[in-house]
Amino acid sequence: MEAGSAGHVLDFDDTYVPGLAHLSAPTAPAALVLGAALGASMGEVLDAYADGFEAMGALARSSHPALYERGWHPTAVCGAVGAAIAAARLLGHSGDEVAGRAARLALVQAGGLRRAFGSDAKSIQVGAAAAAGVIAARLAERGVTATADLATGPGGFEQAFGGSWAEPDSRPAVAENWIKAYPCCLQTHSPIEAAQRARQRVGGELGQAASIVVNVHPRARQAAPYDAVSDGLQAKFSIPYTVAYTLLHGPPVELSAFDAVDREAEALSAAHIDVRLDDSLAETAARLELDGDELALVEAATGSPARPMTDAQLAAKVERLAGARLGGVLEGSARDALAASGLG
Repeated sequence: MEAGSAGHVLDFDDTYVPGLAHLSAPTAPAALVLGAALGASMGEVLDAYADGFEAMGALARSSHPALYERGWHPTAVCGAVGAAIAAARLLGHSGDEVAGRAARLALVQAGGLRRAFGSDAKSIQVGAAAAAGVIAARLAERGVTATADLATGPGGFEQAFGGSWAEPDSRPAVAENWIKAYPCCLQTHSPIEAAQRARQRVGGELGQAASIVVNVHPRARQAAPYDAVSDGLQAKFSIPYTVAYTLLHGPPVELSAFDAVDREAEALSAAHIDVRLDDSLAETAARLELDGDELALVEAATGSPARPMTDAQLAAKVERLAGARLGGVLEGSARDALAASGLG
């Protein structure tokens, strides 16, 4: 659970937009921690992680936007299943009855609420999903049963959660995955880049009478619901705040940008920035207007499949997060990698 929570606590993990879920956050820690306990190689861990990643992606995609609309946190709900499939693979079960039971046993532990966004509870429920998946796989290996139609039958997953059960198919989730460029809610990223384009156009001079409107899809507002913010964690989930911060200081690239609330950005956000909903925009798009004139439209921010980060940008992100500690970990054992991460 600790590793799963740590993987999500900065909100700097990858995001699968077709399912609006962070596929690595619960599956990678589950694979790494269990792999270390079993003495697995990093190659075996990566194979298990890939299985869990794709299983979680298929379920999140088929259940979107139903889970979101009902207030569920898709990463936490679908992550339990992804972690179970990853753990089952490490225990020697892939695509068999044991793996199927592991997925169903994970479903009975699934949970996590969207209302937790902007608090520590968000990362805790992702950590719980990772732990639930490992527990489910261990139980399944020992013969513990779960109703065969638990996912689709009366009173099962689909009826209770509103999602749609699915297993991996020919559409690889990894090909549509988004790597975040900023350590905050993905739905603030296009607003951030729209603000940066506007800043470059107006030279940072907004004027006290400026009326700044950020147009986003309603789903973006569900993910980033805060206007007034009380701490740096809520600020990560505020479209007006992150736009104000960018207009004043540039994009919040460094982790330290959210150590505390920037009072100048807070004041600008409160006085001059409004968020409006436009369901004609894509879920991750943003349009910024200044005094009624469109200054910027961002349909896909940096890190999206349409605008992927460069190798240099990806390397810089890893360096920013881990320094040199992860150098060579893929060539060693899972135990070595877990130790290098600081969680072993």
